[in-house]
Amino acid sequence: MTKAKRMMQENIKLIDLIIELVDARIPLASRNPDIDELGKGKSRIVLLNKSDLADETWNQQWIKCFEANGAHVLEMNARSGAGVKAINGLVQKACAEKIERDRKRGIINRPVRAMVVGIPNVGKSTFINSFAGRACARTGNKPGVTKGKQWIRLSSRLELLDTPGILWPKFEDNAVGMHLAFIGSMNDEAMIVEELACDLLKSLRALYPDSVTGRYGITWSEEPAVTLEEIARSRGCFLKGESLDLKKASGILLDDFRSGRLGRMTLEHP
Repeated sequence: MTKAKRMMQENIKLIDLIIELVDARIPLASRNPDIDELGKGKSRIVLLNKSDLADETWNQQWIKCFEANGAHVLEMNARSGAGVKAINGLVQKACAEKIERDRKRGIINRPVRAMVVGIPNVGKSTFINSFAGRACARTGNKPGVTKGKQWIRLSSRLELLDTPGILWPKFEDNAVGMHLAFIGSMNDEAMIVEELACDLLKSLRALYPDSVTGRYGITWSEEPAVTLEEIARSRGCFLKGESLDLKKASGILLDDFRSGRLGRMTLEHP
């Protein structure tokens, strides 16, 4: 994390624009607070990635929220390419003042240089490959795939600087850490997945209760652990004998949430 942050500090002076990817399901928790400090004075684009997995009503509310804070915002799905074609126009709009300054100084067609930033597993590399129309960056479904920086020339008008995803050393709010774990920005191997699944069930019961009961054909219990046991029974998750395999049931629940099989959900509201 320290190395990646230092890399960004060293390169920020070279760029005109910061393109920040956030996860539309948790737009606040998936933003590194250091980006605001590092990017002071730079034009900003916020891409609500995986917007197809998020609640559309709240997508619109988040767009208004980020725009009110001076950013240009776009809903996007890097994997399918939805929304990607609109980014070139947004880049020109975000950097209109810079382009006009260059024109007045006699500098024509100098490419906009943009730094692409985001936390691990938010979809940066998938976005870059989709935007470029070719494989430029390594991708994976686990955090930490991008290890170093690389410049990618997309056209005569735009160059991208890909950077490693940065999480911050500590979370002041426990909910931030939980939300990041829900979407897979932390390594599941470092978690007790049964506890993580119970925490997710608490959130879903408050926000989208019908999604769980409808998906698994169960009723809610006051205790998340009991609800998790019901999911295990519903999905036939048993160890030898009649004991329940709660780890397997937890994995099913997390995978169903992350893939959108539980429906479109937004866990944070502006």
